[in-house]
Order: sequence, then C-alpha cells, then structure tokens
Amino acid sequence: MKIGIKGIKGIRRASAVAVTTGAVLTAGAFGSQAQAASLPAPGITAPGGFVMNNGTGSTLFAKAADTRRSTGSTTKVMTARVVLAQKNLNLDSKVTIQKAYSDYIVKNNWASSARLIVGDKVTVRQLLYGLMLPSGCDAAYALADKFGVGSTRDARVKSFIGQMNTTAKSLGMKNTHFDSFDGIGRGTNYSTPRDLTKLASNAMKFSTFRTVVGTQSTKQKVTTSNGGYRYMSWTNTNNLLSSYKGTIGVKTGSGPEAKYCLVFAATRGGKTVIGTVLASSNLANRTADAKKLMDYAFKK
Repeated sequence: MKIGIKGIKGIRRASAVAVTTGAVLTAGAFGSQAQAASLPAPGITAPGGFVMNNGTGSTLFAKAADTRRSTGSTTKVMTARVVLAQKNLNLDSKVTIQKAYSDYIVKNNWASSARLIVGDKVTVRQLLYGLMLPSGCDAAYALADKFGVGSTRDARVKSFIGQMNTTAKSLGMKNTHFDSFDGIGRGTNYSTPRDLTKLASNAMKFSTFRTVVGTQSTKQKVTTSNGGYRYMSWTNTNNLLSSYKGTIGVKTGSGPEAKYCLVFAATRGGKTVIGTVLASSNLANRTADAKKLMDYAFKK
C-alpha cells in the first residue's frame, strides 16, 4: 500500500497532536500530584489530632495520633456502639428512669444531663438521643444499667463497661481503655485520636447511630409514671452540624482532664472524612481545629 506525501504529513500532524496531548495530560497529572504534595499541613493547636479518608481508611493527617489521653464524653460513642450491637435489640423497648441516674448527675458536678425525670418510661432509641445530643450522663447510666448483665446495678454497670473494652479490643483500638460508661473516668479512661476515629468510623455503619449523631435537635414524647406523657427537647452539642457544610456527626467531649475533644465527620462530593481532636484548650479552638483538618482532608 502506497502512502502519499499528504498522507505522511497527516500522520506526522496526528502524531504531533497525540504527543502534545499526552504531554499536557502527563503534566496535568504531575501538577495535581505536586499540588497535593505541597499542600501545607494544618496548624492545629490541639495536642492530638487525626483525620482519615473514611472510604479508603488512609491516613490524611496525624499529630500525636497514638498518644493516650482522657476522652471526656467522646467515650459515649462507644456507649452507643455497644448498645446498637446488642443481639435482638429493640429500640422501642422502654426503660424506667431510676433515682440513681439523677443522683449520679448531682454527685458528679462535671456530668452533663439529658434532664431525665425519675419514673418516666423512655425508649432505648430516645435514650440514644439523650446520650448523644445533650451528652446526657444520666442517659448513659440508664443504657449501661439496661444492657449490662448482673443481679445488681453495680454488677450490670461493670458488665457494660466490660463490653465496651471487649468491643475496643475487637476493633483494634490498641491504646484505649474504658473505666466508665460516660467518660467521667477513674483514672484509666483513655484513648487516642486514631483509636477514636477508628471507633467512630465503625459506629457510623449503624444507621441508627448515623441518624442520631446527624440530628441537630429533637423533641421526644416520653411516658410519665402516671401513664401520661411529656416532651423532652434536646439540642446537639456538636455545632459543626450548623457551621460546617457536609457535617454528618459525631460527638463532642470535655472535662477537667480531657479539656475539649471532638470526633467529627463530613461528606462532600461523595468523599467522607472522619477524625478526632483531643485536649483542645477551649471550645473555639476545638471547632477551629476540626474545620482545619476537614478542609485539609477534602483537598488531599
């Protein structure tokens, strides 16, 4: 087959275009990689921080990610996780609120409350809202009492905390230990940014958990001791739900030892990032650090 001069020139032009196009595409790819590589790390003020791509599990940023620290009420992520993993769980089963739960709030000055009323009958689902939105330590106590095993309340609580530690071990949380159901620890309640992120990622697989932690506020109808009803209104302590686009959860925490903690998650453009900051000096820095980590993670 003969190829004329015009045909040869056409082939040369086509080859030149192909080479040029390939060079542009290659340059663009390398340019994107270089841009990602040169992205400055977020300057968070918290002593500990971690963020990962929830879809791939890849680490996007870590700062003292495996250093053990007090966790405050971020502990309640595990409380909820243990409840939701119970066999034959009935979220609509009712729990009668005991005086011991309210006494616990009075005894522990730092304890946050869902303001549960003694004698009221509250469903497990409602207790999860009371646990995760206003961070109710009374709700945490009620759940531990309900799902622990034993003939006394103390035994049931001890059993429930045991379930929390067994779950932590099963999830590979190597630097985590719980000695309480709510984060008001006795000196051995600790975790790390990496471990708490791993826990939250797993908890978010439960649809009820996702629904609860993604709720900004709720009004729940509960049954009173005389058979009537009252409404309980709870607002989420996680202000990222209203201040950071795409936020889907998960839990705040604070305490004299823990300072200000936050486990967070957000989805943008089909990408979900999830992470933790521990021991921030104040609420504003906690929020700012979480936003910095998510901004950075979405660009990676």
